[in-house]
Amino acid sequence: MSHILKNKVLDDFILWSNLKNGDERSFSLLFEKYYRDLINYGNSLCPFAEKVQDCIQDVFADIWIYRSSLQDNVIVKAYLLSSVRKRIARLHERDYVFKKTTSTDVLEFLFDFSIENALVEDEVTAERVLYLNKLLNDLPGRQKEALYLRYHQGLSVEQIAELLDVNYQSANNLLHRGLLSLRKEWKGSIPLLILIYSGVL
Repeated sequence: MSHILKNKVLDDFILWSNLKNGDERSFSLLFEKYYRDLINYGNSLCPFAEKVQDCIQDVFADIWIYRSSLQDNVIVKAYLLSSVRKRIARLHERDYVFKKTTSTDVLEFLFDFSIENALVEDEVTAERVLYLNKLLNDLPGRQKEALYLRYHQGLSVEQIAELLDVNYQSANNLLHRGLLSLRKEWKGSIPLLILIYSGVL
């Protein structure tokens, strides 16, 4: 684990511990730290921005209300993303978008991958980038969501498995199949894995 990542985990651990002890400042810092990530992920699962914001507010309200009973050792970012996903699934159920189900696997992943314009140096490259975006966005929803969680949000395979409510092997298969499909179809000169691991995708 890198020094930066260790510090990030340590910071989250301290903030989470302080929050559990009723420290409002730590609660606010965690909200500010992860709000944008939660908004982006929530918007990928629900097309109604106001409802996504409400779900995130509800998640943090519950965290504060039930802070004394929260687990001590959690990966805060993974916990928050999972909580938002479950809240949106319940919202769908309540609004009768999906009838008689509480499973989070009914959620459609709506996120569109795109590569930053800064990488596009000429018309040919631009065309290849558009094609790569298309390949990514044509992947099955679960594969696309797994790639998003792995490379956009930096979650481990174990955390992705827990968030998607599948076993480790299933989560690993989603990532493997997604990358395999991309490698099979991608013909561009931009190294695919470099783009993915740089966080551009």
